[in-house]
Amino acid sequence: MAIEESFDRVADGYASFRPHYPASLFDLVVSHCANRGLALEVGCGSGQATAELAARFERVEANDPAPTAIAKAPSIPGVHFSVGRAESSSLADGQADLVASAQAAHWFDMPAFAEEARRVAAPEAIVALWTYDRPRIDPELDMIQDHLYFEVLEGCWDPRRAYVDSLYTTLPFPFEDIEVSAPNITMEWTRDHLLGYLRTWSAVQEYANRHGEDAVECIEPDLCKAWNDLNQPRLVQCQVGLRLGRIHG
Repeated sequence: MAIEESFDRVADGYASFRPHYPASLFDLVVSHCANRGLALEVGCGSGQATAELAARFERVEANDPAPTAIAKAPSIPGVHFSVGRAESSSLADGQADLVASAQAAHWFDMPAFAEEARRVAAPEAIVALWTYDRPRIDPELDMIQDHLYFEVLEGCWDPRRAYVDSLYTTLPFPFEDIEVSAPNITMEWTRDHLLGYLRTWSAVQEYANRHGEDAVECIEPDLCKAWNDLNQPRLVQCQVGLRLGRIHG
């Protein structure tokens, strides 16, 4: 199954359950941008990062290969959403002051993406690619999640998931690195929000393809027992990994 088909199937879940990023992450990225005319966001999904970019740039071009994800994206002033790939955008040469991607760069054909980023980059342009690790709540709930991640879903993760596990430190990055430390994601989630998030994992979709079953159901009774108050939100944190670089070194 092509990756866009997989994410088309969970577009509703992405729009409802995927984390949103702290404003301080965008402030950090933008602090390195010489200009704030146009940002190109690739692999934008249903817009989890797009509004924050739009608040900091005059215009944002945002694309994703999954049509259903783009259909779920909200209307944001200054933003044009389109179906497209990271390796090929509709921008003319030399327009983008920032090329950004949230939780998607591990899926890219990196040499082709780097070539496209250089093509669309304006002078002094910056590239920012970030990812986040599994949600951490408390030792018991973390252990239940990890059982799903490492054991139930063993063999269902695409090999490129290893880049996420390393927080992108192993991601091929053919740009001039800028060393930064990214702020982590902090949220309050209910139990159902966590379950909804787990069902957006690509490996859960692959498990369903192979076995015709919902992998999350394997851990749901234990998770519900450990989080026995359905409506009581809990503090959730995700560690963020950010690769930031100059496109033209």
